[in-house]
Amino acid sequence: MLMYFCIYMFFTGVLIFISLRKHLLLTLLSLEYLVVIIFFSFFLFLYNYLSENNFIILFLTFSVCEGVLGLSILVTMIRSFGNDNLLNLSGLLW
Repeated sequence: MLMYFCIYMFFTGVLIFISLRKHLLLTLLSLEYLVVIIFFSFFLFLYNYLSENNFIILFLTFSVCEGVLGLSILVTMIRSFGNDNLLNLSGLLW
């Protein structure tokens, strides 16, 4: 029953990620929400079946690195353009 709740929360997070495309901060927050849901699902699965906690620490390490990279991109965009609109990022790529 709890796994179905996690699946439902994951798909709502994906829906939020797809629908919020204007600001980079909202996109990063929805990505962090998805990371927390995946972490919770891994924790439930590994706690119930394998009792292996090393993978959870490895996953948390990579998710923290992902969050730091996203925040550094956000700070760079705000210093360069003055806002966090994703439309400015397309001008940066061309």
